Amino acid sequence: MMSDTDLIAGLLNEPPVEDAPVLEARAPSRDLPALMRKIPVTLTLEVGEARLSLHDLAQLRSDSVVELDTLAGAPLIIKVNGTAIGHAEVVVSGDSHALRVLDIDGLDLSSLG
Repeated sequence: MMSDTDLIAGLLNEPPVEDAPVLEARAPSRDLPALMRKIPVTLTLEVGEARLSLHDLAQLRSDSVVELDTLAGAPLIIKVNGTAIGHAEVVVSGDSHALRVLDIDGLDLSSLG
């Protein structure tokens, strides 16, 4: 019985090719933690939320006040790409606002080496 390779070679009028050794495909070795350190993420500080109707939203003006669900002085939520990872408070650093980290709960930085 002829192999598939011999049949194809016969159809193409080519001499049969000896079975080539099969090489395993290996992914190139990478320093995954080093690659992960280069991935940009977005860090945000969530002050709070408010639910309002579209009617109330349409009534907002430049001097409107919307009450949030967070108590004044309560720690704010730190998020990375939308996922909560801890709490912080707002501070002033030079001419800019900054955040002072109070706790980190949802991120294991030590695994990045």
